[in-house]
Amino acid sequence: MVSEESQKTSEWYGVEAVPRLFYELVFVSQGIDGGGEGRDDVHALDAGGVVPVARLLAAVDDLVAVDPDAVGDGELAAAMVSLRQAQAGLAAATVQLTAAFDARRGFADDGSVSAADWIATRCRLPKRQVAGEVRLGRRLRAMPVTAAALRASEIGVAHARTLGALSANPRTAADFRVGESLLVGHARTMRFDDFERICDHWRDAVDPDGPERRRGRDEALRRVHLSPGLGGVGLLDGYLTPVANAAVGQALDRIEAELFEADWADARARYGDAASVGLLARTGAQRRHDALVEMAVRAMTAPKDGKRPRPLVTTVVGYETFVGRVCELAGGTVIAPGAVAELLGQDATLIERVVFDGPNRIVDISSARSFRGTLRRILEVKHPRCTHPTCDVPAHRCQGDHVLAWSQGGLTTQHNGQLQCGPHNRWRHTHPDRDPARRSDPTTRPPPGSDPSP
Repeated sequence: MVSEESQKTSEWYGVEAVPRLFYELVFVSQGIDGGGEGRDDVHALDAGGVVPVARLLAAVDDLVAVDPDAVGDGELAAAMVSLRQAQAGLAAATVQLTAAFDARRGFADDGSVSAADWIATRCRLPKRQVAGEVRLGRRLRAMPVTAAALRASEIGVAHARTLGALSANPRTAADFRVGESLLVGHARTMRFDDFERICDHWRDAVDPDGPERRRGRDEALRRVHLSPGLGGVGLLDGYLTPVANAAVGQALDRIEAELFEADWADARARYGDAASVGLLARTGAQRRHDALVEMAVRAMTAPKDGKRPRPLVTTVVGYETFVGRVCELAGGTVIAPGAVAELLGQDATLIERVVFDGPNRIVDISSARSFRGTLRRILEVKHPRCTHPTCDVPAHRCQGDHVLAWSQGGLTTQHNGQLQCGPHNRWRHTHPDRDPARRSDPTTRPPPGSDPSP
């Protein structure tokens, strides 16, 4: 007998006879029953079934048979997007069928106590992975906008999981019903890391006490252990608060960058133009190890009256009108207001104010050739990472550059400025026709002798 709850689940997904069809889709298609004869069974069952598994497997066979060397660059790039859209749709179908299978207790016939146990065993999958699919399927029943976007392949399973956590959180669940459409809209258009940060800000806005609770947890858990290992080696382990992680991480990054430049110079001296990252004397992990040692050496040899780095707190005025309260580290990590208040209580802390008169405009003017000082800070506030759309190198490791080159009349202003990592800064100058930052109406310098005022 099907319960009322199970009936609702079946109606929501629009699927009949879920246990049997689910078995056909997931398990027989993998050839689990009868050795390698699973696909023959699927073709036989597909003729009268609801789920067109045979056509799906035939399409997969066609894809597997494609020779990548025979595909042009443009077609290959398009396939990268379309294949992942198809993956999102297939993942949505799997999650939906999993939820229905779970609700109907189709796993109970052989004595299994949960859908996760049954699926993980029969499919030889990690139980944690399957449990996550079951949990997401249950949550999607109360997330109609997210479920619709997932079915349409407009978002992926990772987006749905992030939104599902907000929906299931008792401190944000009520507000999520109102804000779901807004958040799904961001999921459709944003890079995933930016989307996660937006979700963090939204969570903190609807649950103002949450950031301080997490801050208290982080303060209680903070630790560093340097344990002795065999032969005198050290085993390093720890838990850093967000502010501590930013401070230590940035110091390590800077020293590691110095060591990289030294390794690269050495490789160029030995191999000339044939130098590559694979020929460097140290791996990235080895350089970070050496950077940590160098950081300790510099700390031990620093004069007692040496100038300590001073925390910088940026007060953004006007931006909250457009995006709401923002409380985050330079790298984008969302932190509690109390962490900022603690920094403000230190005598050495520097405070700067950045005034917005629009969501992307900071009042500025400059006739200098290079992006330094205040103008550099403006770019760092506007662009927390390299401005190339596929790059995530943080701003402090990027170079300031003109969108329209100074040599071509480009002004040194925030509108004609950008931050790019070394590789992408060089790439844009060797591929000017493919630079995504180029604009059809760049800001140019006025002719000599003319009035530069607007």
